[in-house]
Amino acid sequence: MNSVPVKVIPANDVVGALLALGEALEGKCCVYISPREVNGVKAEVTGIPESVVDTALIVESSGSTGTPKRIHLGKEALIASAKATEKYFGFTGQWVLALPINYIAGAMVLVRSLLADTQPVVMNTSVGFTPEAFALSSSLLTGEHKFVSVVPTQLVRIKQLAETDEFLLMLLKRYDAILVGGQAVSADVLNFFSFHDVKVISTYGMAETSGGCVYNGEALDGVEIKLVDGRVAITGAMLANDVADDSGYLVSNDMGEFVGDRLTILGRSDRVLISGGLKIGLDQVEAVAGSVPGVVEVAATALDSVEWGQRVGIVYVGSPEVADYVAGAVFEQLGIAAKPIRVIRVDRLPRLENGKTDLITLKQLFDEED
Repeated sequence: MNSVPVKVIPANDVVGALLALGEALEGKCCVYISPREVNGVKAEVTGIPESVVDTALIVESSGSTGTPKRIHLGKEALIASAKATEKYFGFTGQWVLALPINYIAGAMVLVRSLLADTQPVVMNTSVGFTPEAFALSSSLLTGEHKFVSVVPTQLVRIKQLAETDEFLLMLLKRYDAILVGGQAVSADVLNFFSFHDVKVISTYGMAETSGGCVYNGEALDGVEIKLVDGRVAITGAMLANDVADDSGYLVSNDMGEFVGDRLTILGRSDRVLISGGLKIGLDQVEAVAGSVPGVVEVAATALDSVEWGQRVGIVYVGSPEVADYVAGAVFEQLGIAAKPIRVIRVDRLPRLENGKTDLITLKQLFDEED
């Protein structure tokens, strides 16, 4: 196999990334999208090879629970992922780019746009996301079919404005799909959009699978899913290089179960704590806490306990008056072992650049309270 050069493109150079990815999909180069330039100064990048074999895109995992790792994706994997999305909907379309392109969800918006020969509407992801800016970008879409990928935090903010802004709600209804992934979404948020006939698709995937490979619990075309000791195992043409085991499956750290023929994600294996001998899923805790009126955003973590081994700690954004209701709702629905021993209200949750909760900083908030 012939090696190809690696092009390093900063995340705020979307046009440069589009051009480079176009070459990568033709097998002419590999692209690594670095963190964005700040005041014209490029981010310091180390460990990127000058050339690679069988790789079109090098992308970093989110690193929400530790040091990020670099994933090597071949052009066949990227194309297979984009084509599977196209087959799921039955058509291609125009995308709003609302996520940083140095993470897989943002990069795949560019890949899908290139393969569909459409021009994405680009939001400025170097500044904080606002639903008003999203509404403006949505109004600029001209394609017959319209798509966007967001993370749950963005979807929550969109919902907050859509509750009172009829223009934004009208724009949302024009989308063929709003893909949301990265973390679980509260039932309250999903129910709002469903009630207003806005098509929100919950996705599951990771950098190692070229992004989302399961939509609303259904594996995309060419994707096979099984459970290995309760963990989700995935195989298909969209897998990154050297991530599968001897059987051809990538065994993830995510716990899942099948309800009928649809996959339900229970949470990461490292997001399941043992409290008083009982297993408690922190994603389940967040779903219950997030359904409490007055809670805008929520995140849960495990806290050490001499008596129980581990207990739940909750951080939320919302009304100061509802902290006790949050604890009560979790206790009522999930039992005494899940009842949080600490509930902290903050103005905003700690986030990584890609919008996911920064779990390390989250846990440190409880140390600061001691």
